[in-house]
Amino acid sequence: MFKLLTQVRKPTLDLPLAERKKMWLGPFLRSYLVVFVSYMVMYFIRKNFNIAQNDLISDYGMTMTQLGTIGLGFSITYGIGKTALNYWCDGKNSKNILPLGLLLSGLCMLGFGLVMGPSMGSFYMMIGLYALSGLFQSVGGSNSYSTITKWTSKKNRGTFLGMWNISHNIGGAGAAGVALFGANYFFDGNVAGMFIVPSIIAIVVALIGFTMGNDSPESYGLGTAEELFEEPISEEDKAVNENHMSKMEIFKKYVLFNKVIWLLCFANVFLYVVRIGIDQWSTVYGYEVLGFDKETAISGFTMFETGALIGTCLWGFFSDLINGRRGLVACIALLGVIATLGFYQHAHTIFAYQASLFALGFLVFGPQLLIGVAAVGFVPKQGIAVADGIKGTFAYLIGDSFAKLGLGMIADGTPIFGQTGWKGTFVALDTAAVICCSIMAIVAILEERKIYRAKKEQKAMLAN
Repeated sequence: MFKLLTQVRKPTLDLPLAERKKMWLGPFLRSYLVVFVSYMVMYFIRKNFNIAQNDLISDYGMTMTQLGTIGLGFSITYGIGKTALNYWCDGKNSKNILPLGLLLSGLCMLGFGLVMGPSMGSFYMMIGLYALSGLFQSVGGSNSYSTITKWTSKKNRGTFLGMWNISHNIGGAGAAGVALFGANYFFDGNVAGMFIVPSIIAIVVALIGFTMGNDSPESYGLGTAEELFEEPISEEDKAVNENHMSKMEIFKKYVLFNKVIWLLCFANVFLYVVRIGIDQWSTVYGYEVLGFDKETAISGFTMFETGALIGTCLWGFFSDLINGRRGLVACIALLGVIATLGFYQHAHTIFAYQASLFALGFLVFGPQLLIGVAAVGFVPKQGIAVADGIKGTFAYLIGDSFAKLGLGMIADGTPIFGQTGWKGTFVALDTAAVICCSIMAIVAILEERKIYRAKKEQKAMLAN
């Protein structure tokens, strides 16, 4: 197993650059397919819990606070793993990390489907297995970013990462269909099928994923992406190479003491309150408050993920068009989120409910993608996984946890920060979106300075 996680770095082939460029596409697409599909299927065995919530309430008598507690277990372990496991992952084969995490998570969720029930013993086992699944899934996003960054040019990175980012939108949108198919066609409508069937799919996909692609063009003897696309090495990568920095030195300088990474960490916290607050509770809000039937309530969840699918493709492309200004584009999307939340809150028709959730998915996943892409621009390649991971740690331990448990308690009637009921829930969502937008405005200014320095350096290179 550990041999699968070892990086392979072959000497550069003695071929002209043009020939090596032609050889790049095939292995890149195979590697890209593995991280894309693996992360997509991770959402089959993550979001099936959201889909099953109304059935868990009706079949087992669970409260929203209990559901929030199960979700909290996932958030805590996922958040811890985002830093701890991804620090361990840096320097390893980032492509193969994806199927490994998927395999272990799939086994946990298979157990989840087998042990669920109305007893307290079942409840505690569900918490433990969902939490363990979260730990194994924590490596998915960060190592996808790391793999894609090693393979691609800076000019198109936002587009490639944006296209990859739709993997969890497809996974989230498809989770409902896969979960309902599993329950209705194999388990006679029993909610256990919503977990067992997606888990079996995940295990099969993971085993196939180990056999395809690799984590960089260097593993095929093609040279680095900078060499292939004739781009200057980033100032961060130069410093790491020239100073022979260790993993801990990279972590301290470019993550722990990097003010931009910390700003992105806090922005991610507030963004996750918005994203998970909508994602986690839309089916319950649509069913219990707006009065739609269960199928319509679930359709809103699917529309949210569908809007996100389209948005993530376009927001990354937009940021590439304006020379990598990720922070600025994120601010534009967040202003749209603030304006649209009110329409969602008062959506009394099916069309308004579905349209507002589609728009929110389109808008929310702009900054969701761009916060991660912005982080990549301020760290060396050897620190991408842990840099992406630490912002995920903050997002899940604070933002995601509050969205699942805190917003659930507010909706149940427990006052938090003076807010209670669903009205208080929307006050929390609006406040989080405003704060996130303010932080990203600061990041946009720092990004502008970096772009200016890069332009000066490129002019100097051309002059020489």
